[in-house]
Amino acid sequence: MGRILAIDFGKVRTGIAITDELKIIASGLTTVPTDNLVPFLKDYISKENVELFLIGKPKQMNNTDSESETLIVPFLQKLSKEIPNIPTQRVDERFTSKMAFQTMIDGGLKKSKRRNKALVDEISATIILQSYLYHQ
Repeated sequence: MGRILAIDFGKVRTGIAITDELKIIASGLTTVPTDNLVPFLKDYISKENVELFLIGKPKQMNNTDSESETLIVPFLQKLSKEIPNIPTQRVDERFTSKMAFQTMIDGGLKKSKRRNKALVDEISATIILQSYLYHQ
């Protein structure tokens, strides 16, 4: 059985989360500079069995695509070309950054740690993945 890897794509950095092999638990993995994302994914899948890339789909409140979708589409094209054997699926990521920030507050993280945008991205990817698992 393979893992599901979730991607919270960002212009500068991208949060990544992963499931266990039984696809029960979503855990934050890391945050990667976006320009190094495909090489990171290639390296990761050479060591771990990944069966699906789950990629956040940013939407506006009126359900139209967010501006950042224009950055994600070229990434998706590159990903399908570079790693064609692993399918991708999109999932609505509205409110994940706000939920991640609230999770940090609820978890008792100090204000200085909550300013760490990389940590917010990683938690956002975890929330995207956990939501997907919950609805399966």
